[in-house]
Amino acid sequence: MNDQTESSTPKPVGTRSVDDVDAETKAISSQILDVIALKGDTSKSGPGVSTCEGAERGKLFLMRHPWSLTGPSDAELMKAMTRLKENLPKHGWKITEFDRNSSKAKSLELTADHTEKKFAVNVEFWEKDSGGDTNAPTLVVNVVSACYQVPEGEEVDRY
Repeated sequence: MNDQTESSTPKPVGTRSVDDVDAETKAISSQILDVIALKGDTSKSGPGVSTCEGAERGKLFLMRHPWSLTGPSDAELMKAMTRLKENLPKHGWKITEFDRNSSKAKSLELTADHTEKKFAVNVEFWEKDSGGDTNAPTLVVNVVSACYQVPEGEEVDRY
């Protein structure tokens, strides 16, 4: 999703305000939670602004929204992963990966891109006590926007 020029300076996909991308990031995270369709405890962190890789701070940015869902059982979360795989494409997402990852826990991982909205999402399913760790069954979600330039006269004022 990050187009890079030969000089490795990031190429923004457009010009948008931080507040605009922040609001869309929240809406996309909410849509993903709706597709998951489970009640549980979600982490309270909101979207955060990051500098695009290789960019100078202040003019180019992307938005990241990492969050998690705990509470449902392994079986319920596995069904939620299947729902994501089946239903995200109905909302314009293209599934680019759905497989066990290379972590010690061999967690099931889903990655999808939304070309029109210029966002990507990665969801990992951490089964109970997986990988030798003690943990509750968890879905770890990370929503990431493409790289944007701030409008003329504005700077990224929060990180």
